[in-house]
Amino acid sequence: MKATLLRALGFGAAGLAQALSIASPWNGQPQWWLQLLSLAGLVALLDGLRGEGAGWRRAGLWGWLFSTTWLTGTFWWLFISMHTYGGLPSPLAAIAVLALAAGLGLYYAAACAAFVVFAPASRARAVLFFVALWLLAELLRNSWFTGFPWGAGGYAHVDGPLAGDVPWLGVYGVGAVASAVAAAVGLAWRAPRRARGWSAGAAALLLAAPLGLALLHDDGGEANARGHLGVALLQGNIPQDEKFIPGSGIATALRWYGEQLAAPKASLTITPETAIPLLPSQLPAGYLQGIAERYRTGEQAAIVGLPLRNAATRGSLSEVIGPTYSNAVLAFAPGQSTPYRYDKHHLVPFGEFIPTGFRWFIDMMNIPLGDFARGALPQPRFDWQGQRIAPNICYEDLFGDEIGAAFRDEATAPTILLNVSNIAWFGDSIAIDQHLAISRMRALEFQRPMLRATNTGATAVIDHRGRVTHQLPRLTRGVLEAEVEGRAGITPFAWWVSRAGLWPLWALALLGSAIGIAAARRRRS
Repeated sequence: MKATLLRALGFGAAGLAQALSIASPWNGQPQWWLQLLSLAGLVALLDGLRGEGAGWRRAGLWGWLFSTTWLTGTFWWLFISMHTYGGLPSPLAAIAVLALAAGLGLYYAAACAAFVVFAPASRARAVLFFVALWLLAELLRNSWFTGFPWGAGGYAHVDGPLAGDVPWLGVYGVGAVASAVAAAVGLAWRAPRRARGWSAGAAALLLAAPLGLALLHDDGGEANARGHLGVALLQGNIPQDEKFIPGSGIATALRWYGEQLAAPKASLTITPETAIPLLPSQLPAGYLQGIAERYRTGEQAAIVGLPLRNAATRGSLSEVIGPTYSNAVLAFAPGQSTPYRYDKHHLVPFGEFIPTGFRWFIDMMNIPLGDFARGALPQPRFDWQGQRIAPNICYEDLFGDEIGAAFRDEATAPTILLNVSNIAWFGDSIAIDQHLAISRMRALEFQRPMLRATNTGATAVIDHRGRVTHQLPRLTRGVLEAEVEGRAGITPFAWWVSRAGLWPLWALALLGSAIGIAAARRRRS
């Protein structure tokens, strides 16, 4: 009983450490060393089960405890959106968060079970087998059922020694390298003394390798610079419980954003996601037309977040079958006959589209504008003053493979990335810091600056090396004025992900897992 309790504490503590590593509660920064320590602890615990001859059910349950603790600790703030702002009773909201974490945790539970049952005796091969299984679980969470990869382990390495791998491998490739380092260390804890030196050497080599990769591929220096653009990023700080209330949040948003757009302070003014919280037909007469008129001439432009109505069609005659809605941005600039438009492609389950069979769950909450149409992929960039700006909305910047679709042709690739968000749904929580780390990872993968205009934080400018250069304090109303340098060039990651998506990583993960399992079965037979 005591041994079982200690083991439960070990798996739970490792999972909690994994959650804290993405953005720590003490300073909001990623902690790369804690991610490695967490995963090394997991591997050591799994190796202990392997030594005891544990079966797949027992190993899977312990791995499930790790992953459920990790994921619950990562996105616990979904409770705020469902209970505080959605009105779902707190027990049901807590159960929903736990159920989501447990469901997504099954991928990692299966990986842990396979490792314990099929891992080879050779420690080097066991490391490679664990890497393949871990990578496969991460890719499954990224892709299946539209994907919800928030808090993937690689995000902890936007800083630290493995950051040099990012422009080559992307977040999942870096996560795989981190899992190799952690597995080598974790297996060394239980290894004979003569094997510990080998494990330590392998881990040190993997940590040092990014330095060589950085020398092989730099950011192009001045050769890739594409001029500067003055921007003003608006942070309205409209409380979520007031955002869609006509007498308070809506009136405040229309007034404050209207004032900032009427008297712009930079070449490009950018609002957050759904900063204008009404459909154009619901706005006061002339409101949107006034914004368009303001930017019809001159040398200034604006990007405005708002919901838009579409006409859904059917058949060759384009028969109108009813209205749909898009979470969108419009860009107004001189010389345009019609505004530039971007429609969000990757929608949030339950928040922006309703999965089949879950209408009853959505009906229990008060979530406005909760069923959007999906935009195309890729979409044109917004061209302004020599820059090609590629917007994404809210958690779309989790999907680097989708952003990467715009980088196949260097001549038309974005020079600046832009994220507009409203994560006021999650209050003053660690979600703000986690989302900033995600945007920093995208900037580092593509070596492009990332602009962030958010409702409550973190409104920021991130340079092409993933460093935050300007930022507004969270939960304040203000305008962040800055100059951003556009960049050209194609990173190795951008080159291969724009052509093949994440399939090279899928192939490595599937091949490594299959080889490991087949070899184990041959040994037993």
